[in-house]
Amino acid sequence: MLVDGLLLAQPVPSQLARLATESLLLDGDLIDESIIAVGERGHILLSKDLGKSWVQVPSPVNVLLTAIHRHDRQLGFVTGHDGVILRTQDGGQSWELVHYDPENEAPLLDIWFKNALEGFAVGAYGLILHTKDGGESWEAKSLDDQDYHLNSIIALGPNQILIAGESGIAYRSDDGGSNWSTVSTDYSGSWFDTLAQTPDTLYLSGLQGSMSRSFDLGANWERLDTQTTSILASMAITTNNNIIAASLDGLLLLSRDHGDSFQRHQLQDRVGITSIIPMPNGELLLMGESGMKWLTDFDWYDMP
Repeated sequence: MLVDGLLLAQPVPSQLARLATESLLLDGDLIDESIIAVGERGHILLSKDLGKSWVQVPSPVNVLLTAIHRHDRQLGFVTGHDGVILRTQDGGQSWELVHYDPENEAPLLDIWFKNALEGFAVGAYGLILHTKDGGESWEAKSLDDQDYHLNSIIALGPNQILIAGESGIAYRSDDGGSNWSTVSTDYSGSWFDTLAQTPDTLYLSGLQGSMSRSFDLGANWERLDTQTTSILASMAITTNNNIIAASLDGLLLLSRDHGDSFQRHQLQDRVGITSIIPMPNGELLLMGESGMKWLTDFDWYDMP
């Protein structure tokens, strides 16, 4: 097949699986009543009714899918191993392969678009890809001479972008991604997720329960005391504008005061959580090692 002007071997499409909702899911996204979840073996799951029912839709690849970003209800992109980028233009019903580079052996780990045409995908060994034509073509860029894994990318403002990765590395662009500068986060371990609570208030989470906060668009960071050494793989903003983080051993942390203090909730099965989706009714849809689970314990996590 021809991708980015190169003739590559045809990837193997994903197989429909009866228990796909119980398989490893790494990321999910909610717009209106539509939810899309992605995970192992190329699984893509679609719900049109706020998670009440799910269908597995055809996927052109069977590799691990790592992250999803949707520009709007119709247009969305998914990253994965083998340099995979998938695109949907019909709300997740069908997907096309727009980037594929198995020979590079560098998985893509996150993706973000600032409009329908321009976006960035980041991944292992310092890999960053840039498109200006809605994913039709991708150009590899270099941030510096390092090869740190880049795990997460987030928008900070109209022209500000933050990328976070291993060894405490973070990069910030103030001109829409044309130029990047290294940001000191006062930490040497890996960051796995980024979160913006307000245009100025940002969070990083990662290894050994590490979490840092910035009140100035990522220019300066302060470490937060989470009182855990669990790997904090994902964060989200709840319906009451609180911060919630989840770990790879089923620990949930809630902060109602911008990270000054945290309330703990340990899932009984201690299953790893890799994505948190706050629902309009206040429930949490958790995704991770064993697929999906719902958290409806309102008394714990989101009472005023």
